[in-house]
Amino acid sequence: MDPKPPYIHSSAYVDEGANIGINSKIWHFCHILNDTTIGNNCSFGQNCVVGPRVIVGDGVKVQNNISIYEGVEIEDDVFLGPSMVFTNVINPRAFIVRRDEFKKTLLKKGCTVGANATIVCGVTIGEYALIGSGAVINKDVKPYALMVGVPAKRIGWVGIGGNTLKFKNNMAEDEFARYRLLEEELEVALL
Repeated sequence: MDPKPPYIHSSAYVDEGANIGINSKIWHFCHILNDTTIGNNCSFGQNCVVGPRVIVGDGVKVQNNISIYEGVEIEDDVFLGPSMVFTNVINPRAFIVRRDEFKKTLLKKGCTVGANATIVCGVTIGEYALIGSGAVINKDVKPYALMVGVPAKRIGWVGIGGNTLKFKNNMAEDEFARYRLLEEELEVALL
């Protein structure tokens, strides 16, 4: 892919001090606030608000109707499904300013958050984890975990490609890696 400047739709607003990487696309009615960094090859669907001071890695896909608040950090190759929700304060009140209480939320490389899921602030979602649509995440998620429900519980493991792993003698394989189940974690060897 030839490097191109970011595409920013005419209805989108990008505040001064925001940095958007090459080949990234910002679609209809988005607002990218100051001091936000968006990596290369990202896509933001319509009606997204990002920032201020948010860091988004390379290759991130953000579907429609998502707000990414200060305190959220997103690593490379993360997928955020339509209308999923981040929070940034544990106990919000309209009449109390709690900007100094924003909690850090970290989405690690390659993870997926399904449509309409809610990520309660202060958690880390591990590499390549998959959060099912409508799930509520209120605690840290292990790498490669498949999480569903309210509150979300791990119901299995997924590989790098996002498919549920089927284990035989605690071993599984997909086109990307070999996986060994060690009690409550996976050991991964890339192919």
